[in-house]
Amino acid sequence: MSTPIIHADRTGYSELVRRNADFRFLWFGQIVSLLGDWFTLIASATLISILTKSGVAVGGLFVVRMLAPFFISPVAGVAADRYDRKKLLILADLARAVVVLGFLLVKDAQDVWLLYTLTAVQLGISGFFFPARNAILPSIVSPMELGAANALSSVTWSVMLAFGTALGGFVAGGLGVYKAFLIDALSFVLSALFIARIRYKPTLDAHKMDRSIRAAFRQYIDGLGYLRKHLDIFAVVLHKAGLSLTSSAGLQVIQVALAERVFMIGKGGGISMGIMFAVVGVGTGIGPIIARRHTGDRDPLLRIAIAVSFLMIAVGVAITAPLFDFGTVLAGILLRGVGGGIVWVFSTQLLMQLVPDQIRGRLFATEFALFTLMSAVSAAITGWAIDNPALGLSGTMWCIAGLCLVPAALWSLCIKRARASRGAP
Repeated sequence: MSTPIIHADRTGYSELVRRNADFRFLWFGQIVSLLGDWFTLIASATLISILTKSGVAVGGLFVVRMLAPFFISPVAGVAADRYDRKKLLILADLARAVVVLGFLLVKDAQDVWLLYTLTAVQLGISGFFFPARNAILPSIVSPMELGAANALSSVTWSVMLAFGTALGGFVAGGLGVYKAFLIDALSFVLSALFIARIRYKPTLDAHKMDRSIRAAFRQYIDGLGYLRKHLDIFAVVLHKAGLSLTSSAGLQVIQVALAERVFMIGKGGGISMGIMFAVVGVGTGIGPIIARRHTGDRDPLLRIAIAVSFLMIAVGVAITAPLFDFGTVLAGILLRGVGGGIVWVFSTQLLMQLVPDQIRGRLFATEFALFTLMSAVSAAITGWAIDNPALGLSGTMWCIAGLCLVPAALWSLCIKRARASRGAP
């Protein structure tokens, strides 16, 4: 497949934001929306922990958060390639604002089912938002801006994870969880207003497209067929799923348990939970920025950095596992955040550089589906494991550290075989 590859960092981050108004509005919308998202995550996890006192129940929250987008992703991916991506983003934001207000009705343990249901609806709608957002990004920036735009968007996710979870932890632990839900609803409205200002013209003429269910199903199958023909791209699509299965989703459940059972600061451990999630955000933010100074957007270096990053995650989890003290735990969390951020950003960059526009929505939806499915599996297993006396928190983390070596080894093997097929030394 002859696809142009971006070989260098051609545009600076500040220059991109200053000169490209369309990206700037998309970015502003991302900032306020993610701030509210992290508020809701901390508030929901804190509320379930207080109401149920169960690791399985907390793990169930993360399962619900991930399974909903998985089931909706086939429809979402086709929608992102058939309809106006800008309108999809606006509708998704407004719908989520309404759904989040429903969290205010959860008052006691008998209402936990409602929290799960609303979470499923909210994240199902998010299943439309994220593939459309990833698919629209290369259409509103130039090829020379794409690397900086992807890195800045991913770093923003990390910064808002750090800031939003820390602030959300203080709000949930100090003022109560319901304030966080109100802030999240407002953030979605603000995001929709920013996105509405983007100048975007769909590359496909929706009026000339076959809108039947059969055509939509055929489009989805065509997307899967593309992956069968391009196994190298399929391997890249699997990175986020591998990251979630081996570490990230399970460690989110563990951090909730650590805040409640070991390092409790604030009501229900809300403050310490916020601090841990914030440290992850710092790591995922600085990791790609530092690594990209050495790799640029060069395909071979991006791939090598991903393999090294899985090893960094394993070391970070191993540092955390003994639970010596809160400071050491945070150091390990920071290191695995650095590795996780690099895997996430660099795999996204590879797909944006390699995948053509007309199929981009379906591939990002497939990637998101696999990621959410593996997140649900990981969260469910981890929730069970930390409540199992034979493993507990520390034992579960040692298992996770070992699992992280598997994707590192497999991806290194893929790189070696690719080099051999090209006759490289």
